[in-house]
Order: sequence, then C-alpha cells, then structure tokens
Amino acid sequence: MNDNPAHAFSPQDSLVALMIAISASDEDIRTTELVKIETAVETLPIFADYDDDRLTVVSQVVFDLFEQEDGLDALFGLIRDSLPERLFETAYALACDVAAADGTLEETELRLLEEIRYELSLDRLAAAAIERGARARHLT
Repeated sequence: MNDNPAHAFSPQDSLVALMIAISASDEDIRTTELVKIETAVETLPIFADYDDDRLTVVSQVVFDLFEQEDGLDALFGLIRDSLPERLFETAYALACDVAAADGTLEETELRLLEEIRYELSLDRLAAAAIERGARARHLT
C-alpha cells in the first residue's frame, strides 16, 4: 500500500474497514465477528473480485487509525472518499451484522453504529430496518 491509503482504498476496502472497525470498537475482536467478516468477503456478490489478501492491509490501516487521536474521523474520510452512496446501506448492514455476530452489543459498538449512521447520512427508518434484520438473523 502506498503512503496515502486513500488513493488505494476501493469500495470493498471501505466495507471491510467498517466491519473491522465495528469489531475492534470494543477492543475485543471476537472469533464470531472475524468469521462473519470472512464469510461476507467470501460469499457476497459485492466482494466477487476482491483480493482476500487486502483484509490484512485494510485491517492494519484501521488499527493504525484507531491509535491516532482523530483516527475515526480519518477513517470516515477514507470511506467517504471511496464508497459510492449506493453502498451506504450495504456498509451499515455489514457493520450491523458484525456487531450482532457475538450475540451482544457493547456500548462502544452502539456508539460507532450511531456514528456510521450519521457519517453516511442514513435515513433513520432504513437504518432501523437494517438493525432489526441483523438482530433477527443473530438471535439464539
């Protein structure tokens, strides 16, 4: 990856970055969350041509940004620069699925989901429907 990751971020990288960010937001990346991310990348049509090796690169970018004071703002800047608006709801749905994968939602995950809704200017009703779907898919 070059010195400026913004130019190297694809729309798929942005989706992966949000999934990694929501998983890392509570400082405890769980196996169920990692499996959810890997399954999404392996099975969803949006990732059909995605290079799986990018997972490591994108994860490192997210971890590096999380160590910086304004890292979350920088992450959202990267995402806004590389993610087309038509994929905003997809991004939120993937983030919700990862957050719900372990069966619990920590306060930090809820706050980051709220921030994602705001940053992507998601309609509140659409966001609620996405959240409800994620909750329904992950009930035990």
